[in-house]
Amino acid sequence: MSLIPSFFGGRRSNVFDPFSLDVWDPFKDFPLSNSSFPKLSEENSAFVNARVDWKETPEAHVFRADVPGLKKEEVKVEVEDDRVLHISGERSVEKEDKNDTWHRVERSSGKFMRRFRLPENAKMDQIKAAMENGVLTVTVPKEEIKKPDVKSIEISG
Repeated sequence: MSLIPSFFGGRRSNVFDPFSLDVWDPFKDFPLSNSSFPKLSEENSAFVNARVDWKETPEAHVFRADVPGLKKEEVKVEVEDDRVLHISGERSVEKEDKNDTWHRVERSSGKFMRRFRLPENAKMDQIKAAMENGVLTVTVPKEEIKKPDVKSIEISG
Protein backbone atom coordinates (compact mmCIF):
# COMPACT_ATOMS: atom_id res chain seq x y z
CA MET A 1 0.00 0.00 0.00
CA SER A 2 1.45 3.34 -1.01
CA LEU A 3 1.36 6.04 1.59
CA ILE A 4 1.91 9.67 0.78
CA PRO A 5 2.18 12.59 3.16
CA SER A 6 -0.81 14.86 3.35
CA PHE A 7 -0.34 18.57 2.89
CA PHE A 8 -2.86 19.15 5.68
CA GLY A 9 -1.83 18.24 9.20
CA GLY A 10 1.20 16.13 8.33
CA ARG A 11 -0.79 12.85 8.50
CA ARG A 12 -0.21 10.05 6.03
CA SER A 13 -3.03 9.20 3.70
CA ASN A 14 -3.93 6.00 1.91
CA VAL A 15 -5.09 7.65 -1.29
CA PHE A 16 -3.80 4.77 -3.38
CA ASP A 17 -5.60 2.11 -1.32
CA PRO A 18 -7.81 0.27 -3.86
CA PHE A 19 -10.09 -0.88 -1.03
CA SER A 20 -10.72 2.59 0.36
CA LEU A 21 -14.38 3.50 0.18
CA ASP A 22 -13.90 7.16 1.00
CA VAL A 23 -16.28 9.39 -0.93
CA TRP A 24 -15.61 13.09 -1.23
CA ASP A 25 -18.65 15.23 -0.48
CA PRO A 26 -18.30 18.51 -2.40
CA PHE A 27 -21.18 20.09 -0.47
CA LYS A 28 -19.81 19.24 3.00
CA ASP A 29 -19.17 22.74 4.47
CA PHE A 30 -21.00 24.61 1.69
CA PRO A 31 -22.47 27.84 3.11
CA LEU A 32 -25.92 27.43 1.54
CA SER A 33 -28.76 25.48 3.08
CA ASN A 34 -28.67 21.70 2.74
CA SER A 35 -32.14 21.84 1.20
CA SER A 36 -30.65 23.57 -1.87
CA PHE A 37 -28.91 20.38 -2.96
CA PRO A 38 -30.11 16.82 -3.39
CA LYS A 39 -29.44 14.73 -0.31
CA LEU A 40 -26.75 12.09 -0.71
CA SER A 41 -27.70 8.57 0.23
CA GLU A 42 -27.45 7.74 3.92
CA GLU A 43 -24.56 5.38 3.26
CA ASN A 44 -22.51 8.11 1.62
CA SER A 45 -23.31 10.82 4.15
CA ALA A 46 -22.41 8.86 7.25
CA PHE A 47 -19.03 7.60 8.38
CA VAL A 48 -17.85 7.16 4.84
CA ASN A 49 -14.59 8.68 5.91
CA ALA A 50 -14.19 6.64 9.11
CA ARG A 51 -10.43 6.90 9.34
CA VAL A 52 -8.32 3.80 9.78
CA ASP A 53 -4.59 3.65 10.55
CA TRP A 54 -2.71 0.49 9.53
CA LYS A 55 0.71 -0.10 10.97
CA GLU A 56 2.95 -3.13 10.79
CA THR A 57 5.04 -4.14 13.78
CA PRO A 58 7.51 -7.04 13.87
CA GLU A 59 4.76 -9.19 15.45
CA ALA A 60 1.50 -8.04 13.83
CA HIS A 61 -0.50 -5.80 11.53
CA VAL A 62 -2.47 -3.35 13.69
CA PHE A 63 -5.55 -1.48 12.44
CA ARG A 64 -7.02 1.40 14.48
CA ALA A 65 -10.36 2.89 13.44
CA ASP A 66 -12.03 5.95 14.93
CA VAL A 67 -15.64 5.03 15.70
CA PRO A 68 -16.67 7.63 18.28
CA GLY A 69 -19.99 7.12 19.99
CA LEU A 70 -20.48 3.55 18.76
CA LYS A 71 -20.90 0.51 20.99
CA LYS A 72 -19.08 -2.70 20.14
CA GLU A 73 -22.45 -4.22 19.17
CA GLU A 74 -22.75 -1.59 16.42
CA VAL A 75 -19.39 -2.49 14.84
CA LYS A 76 -18.62 -5.64 12.86
CA VAL A 77 -15.19 -7.09 12.01
CA GLU A 78 -15.07 -9.92 9.46
CA VAL A 79 -12.47 -11.68 7.33
CA GLU A 80 -13.16 -13.30 3.98
CA ASP A 81 -11.39 -16.41 2.72
CA ASP A 82 -9.46 -14.35 0.20
CA ARG A 83 -7.71 -12.46 3.04
CA VAL A 84 -9.90 -9.34 3.02
CA LEU A 85 -10.56 -7.65 6.37
CA HIS A 86 -13.96 -5.89 6.58
CA ILE A 87 -14.63 -3.27 9.25
CA SER A 88 -18.20 -1.96 9.20
CA GLY A 89 -20.82 -0.43 11.44
CA GLU A 90 -23.81 1.81 11.74
CA ARG A 91 -24.88 4.73 13.90
CA SER A 92 -28.65 5.08 14.17
CA VAL A 93 -30.39 8.38 13.63
CA GLU A 94 -31.30 10.05 16.91
CA LYS A 95 -35.03 9.99 17.60
CA GLU A 96 -36.70 13.33 16.99
CA ASP A 97 -39.20 14.66 19.46
CA LYS A 98 -41.81 16.98 17.96
CA ASN A 99 -41.18 19.43 20.83
CA ASP A 100 -37.45 19.68 20.07
CA THR A 101 -35.94 22.51 18.04
CA TRP A 102 -32.67 21.60 16.35
CA HIS A 103 -30.23 24.48 15.88
CA ARG A 104 -27.41 22.51 14.32
CA VAL A 105 -26.85 18.89 13.27
CA GLU A 106 -23.20 18.00 12.61
CA ARG A 107 -22.94 14.43 13.91
CA SER A 108 -23.46 11.96 11.12
CA SER A 109 -25.55 8.82 11.15
CA GLY A 110 -25.66 5.85 8.85
CA LYS A 111 -23.30 3.10 7.75
CA PHE A 112 -19.59 2.83 7.10
CA MET A 113 -17.42 0.07 5.69
CA ARG A 114 -13.69 -0.22 5.07
CA ARG A 115 -11.90 -3.17 3.45
CA PHE A 116 -8.23 -4.12 3.48
CA ARG A 117 -6.46 -6.97 1.70
CA LEU A 118 -4.24 -8.70 4.25
CA PRO A 119 -0.74 -9.83 3.29
CA GLU A 120 0.28 -13.48 2.93
CA ASN A 121 2.00 -13.54 6.34
CA ALA A 122 -1.22 -12.80 8.28
CA LYS A 123 -2.35 -15.48 10.75
CA MET A 124 -6.01 -15.52 9.74
CA ASP A 125 -7.12 -17.74 12.64
CA GLN A 126 -5.67 -15.50 15.40
CA ILE A 127 -7.20 -12.08 14.61
CA LYS A 128 -8.36 -10.14 17.67
CA ALA A 129 -10.46 -6.97 17.99
CA ALA A 130 -11.06 -4.63 20.93
CA MET A 131 -12.77 -1.26 21.45
CA GLU A 132 -11.76 1.40 23.92
CA ASN A 133 -12.71 5.09 24.08
CA GLY A 134 -14.22 5.13 20.59
CA VAL A 135 -11.22 3.46 18.93
CA LEU A 136 -11.49 -0.02 17.42
CA THR A 137 -8.19 -1.91 17.38
CA VAL A 138 -7.86 -5.00 15.18
CA THR A 139 -4.65 -6.98 15.64
CA VAL A 140 -3.62 -9.47 12.96
CA PRO A 141 -0.60 -11.52 14.12
CA LYS A 142 2.08 -12.32 11.56
CA GLU A 143 3.62 -15.69 10.77
CA GLU A 144 7.35 -15.90 11.17
CA ILE A 145 9.03 -15.84 7.82
CA LYS A 146 11.61 -18.59 7.78
CA LYS A 147 14.90 -17.43 6.40
CA PRO A 148 16.36 -19.86 3.89
CA ASP A 149 19.24 -21.93 5.18
CA VAL A 150 22.40 -20.77 3.50
CA LYS A 151 25.21 -23.25 3.25
CA SER A 152 28.65 -22.10 2.19
CA ILE A 153 30.29 -24.25 -0.44
CA GLU A 154 34.06 -24.45 -0.33
CA ILE A 155 35.68 -23.82 -3.66
CA SER A 156 38.42 -26.28 -4.47
CA GLY A 157 41.38 -25.67 -6.66
